[in-house]
Amino acid sequence: MNYLKLGFIGIAFALSSNTSTAQNPIITNQFSADPSARVFNGRVYVYPSHDIKAAPGRGRAGWFVMEDYHVFSSANLTEWTDHGMIVSQTRVPWADPASFSMWAPDCIFRNGKYYFYFPTTSKPKTPSGRGHFAIGVAVADKPAGPFKPEPAPIAGVLGIDPNVFTDDDGQSYLYWSQGNVYGAKLKANMLELEGEVNTLADLPTKGLKEGPYMYKHKGTYYLTYPHVENKIERLEYATSKSPLGPFKFTGVIMDENPTGCWTNHHSIIEFKGQHYLFYHSNDLSPSFDKNRSVRIDSLFFNADGTIKKVVPTLRGVGITKATAHIQIDRYSEKGATATVDFIDTAHKFNGWKSILPATANGWIKYNNVQFEPAAVKSITVKSLSNRGGVLEVRDGSVKGLVIGTVKIPQGGTWRNVTAQIKPIKAGIRNLVFVARNSTIEVDWVSFK
Repeated sequence: MNYLKLGFIGIAFALSSNTSTAQNPIITNQFSADPSARVFNGRVYVYPSHDIKAAPGRGRAGWFVMEDYHVFSSANLTEWTDHGMIVSQTRVPWADPASFSMWAPDCIFRNGKYYFYFPTTSKPKTPSGRGHFAIGVAVADKPAGPFKPEPAPIAGVLGIDPNVFTDDDGQSYLYWSQGNVYGAKLKANMLELEGEVNTLADLPTKGLKEGPYMYKHKGTYYLTYPHVENKIERLEYATSKSPLGPFKFTGVIMDENPTGCWTNHHSIIEFKGQHYLFYHSNDLSPSFDKNRSVRIDSLFFNADGTIKKVVPTLRGVGITKATAHIQIDRYSEKGATATVDFIDTAHKFNGWKSILPATANGWIKYNNVQFEPAAVKSITVKSLSNRGGVLEVRDGSVKGLVIGTVKIPQGGTWRNVTAQIKPIKAGIRNLVFVARNSTIEVDWVSFK
């Protein structure tokens, strides 16, 4: 699959200079992590941190290196826009401009303004000293900025991973972590604490806890957080009838990442009647988990208020237009012999390809493709096959109706091959791709 190397996001093809379509991961022109998702004015805005690779004079090799923040938005969770950089370590008056420690942020709307909360290292008080982690605020009139950082961090807060929650009565709370998880009321100006800092001590005591995110659902407060119960982080939650506890450990939202990514960090939103979990993994950097990428999957509450465990997917969420470049390597299901690999292992931002052997289990299924009332007449496949083969497109299942047959010519270079297809009724379809005669590699498919 080909990626954009512009200002954003997405496993897909360019719609304009800063827009793309996406599955998982949703940000593919840069590394990203710790996504804070919010719904503002009918759009979903995602405020992640920004991982970069260390270089001489730019951060610590082998560690997290983070110098600024971008913001991304979407009206449908499929087509995303990168609004560019909103805060940088060199533009915050109190921050160390060379700390590369701009970790997990958050953003909230209040009083007609957008308040962006971020942690970073303060300037050292002496030339030979070191600063400490503090949490600052930048304010804007619009969710994508421009944001103006306040001249000083929030007094009385030492730590990382800020999260802000506003209750139904209008009272806002700030949560953060530093060894423990803490919570405190915010004054109406959203820039100062009101009252004492509370240590939320009812959480598991073994292993690192960080990244708190408060969510309220049907009168219950869900304090969600990453926790190292075993060797790497998993996502857990505790519940309460009060925003500051006491809390009761209730369950696990997502198990440890099977890719071995040591961290996870998340947020939860409801959008158009469905809950979603935003989190991160190391899709674009499988051998180095300090370069991460943001993902989305659906989240469901059980009837008793517990959260159904979320299983990570490549397909992610959202509906893909049939006329888009459909990245089938972000599959919904696949046969045992079908595989996915990077197109170019030296340039991983170029994305992935599907490898479909001509065997009984060499198929890939891609769900939720939107066909419009205007009938499509052809399919184009970017593919290669060393020996030449036939790619069948089936409707619904491996044994479904064949709606298209594409003859892939022999050769070891990528080609766009177009073929006529049978009429397809308007609506959302699930598509299955099957190789015949020999192995076929597929970058993307698109209907016209």
